[in-house]
Amino acid sequence: MLTMRFRTDSEIFEDSYLSPYAMRSSESRGRVYDEDKCSYRTEYQRDRDRIIHSKAFRRLMHKTQVFLAPEDDHYRTRLTHTIEVSQISRTIARILNLNEDLAEAIALGHDLGHTPFGHAGESVLNQLHAGGFKHNEQSLRTVDKLEVTSRRVGLNLTYEVRDGILNHRGDGTPCTLEGQVVKFSDRIAYINHDIDDALRSGIIEQKDLPRHDIEILGETHSDRINNLIVNLTANSDNSPEIKLSKEYYDALMDLRAFMFTYVYRSDEVLAATNMNKVDVVIRALYEYYLDNADLMPELYRNVANEDGIAVAVKDYISGMTDRFAINKYKELFVPRSW
Repeated sequence: MLTMRFRTDSEIFEDSYLSPYAMRSSESRGRVYDEDKCSYRTEYQRDRDRIIHSKAFRRLMHKTQVFLAPEDDHYRTRLTHTIEVSQISRTIARILNLNEDLAEAIALGHDLGHTPFGHAGESVLNQLHAGGFKHNEQSLRTVDKLEVTSRRVGLNLTYEVRDGILNHRGDGTPCTLEGQVVKFSDRIAYINHDIDDALRSGIIEQKDLPRHDIEILGETHSDRINNLIVNLTANSDNSPEIKLSKEYYDALMDLRAFMFTYVYRSDEVLAATNMNKVDVVIRALYEYYLDNADLMPELYRNVANEDGIAVAVKDYISGMTDRFAINKYKELFVPRSW
């Protein structure tokens, strides 16, 4: 006969099994608004489920990672990137006896605020919006305010998940080791899978990759990810800090610099992938809705009343998928035949 597992059983398991450096769900700093606890799920399992069932999570399926509206079925999207980050995060957390559920929840929510059209879209919106634009800050804003259900405004996630989402990039350090795991996993995932996509597209060739870095990290996509996980866990075992060895960290960051120079910000890539048109689309939509805020959906009209029109327009556009933004641009600015 099967015995049902309750939340308290899972909390007891965490207390007895997890590393002393792990974050236990029973010790969470809680939510912005108090709620009754779930009978079966821990706080972080509950957060994970809320993120997966959100509209913002579903929209990631149609948001560009690097290549705009790719014809090839195998290029990454924001959703597949998120799944890869989640997988790497759970693997690392499991090896280090950290809280897998917390790492997974942060990983699944870390890019919810990303713009359409990948890096190019974020760059354009950052230039247009007076307050600038950072997708990690927008991801937190998305889960706190823009994801509205019949029961609440915002997902009311735990402090630790919200902190991990905010600090998954930039100079901030997540307050939990699980958040630090996601920060490294994000870099490990996007640098390597973007190399894979760039090679597939013909934008770069294997011989173009920095030879010194490849000799350290590995020749293939799978070798590099496996070697980075092994190195990171070996250097973080029984430690209050998540870290790579200096050799591996320097090689990974050197590969990142290579990708920014020859892929993400390359004029050739922007032209080859039509990313040079992103500025036209996002700029036109941004300026149009600044003058016509009453034509945005009700959610964003409410935001305009509370936080100002420019913030609402930024929220609306950043939440768009690639195809929605393109279709909206066509609807507003491209003449239709009689």
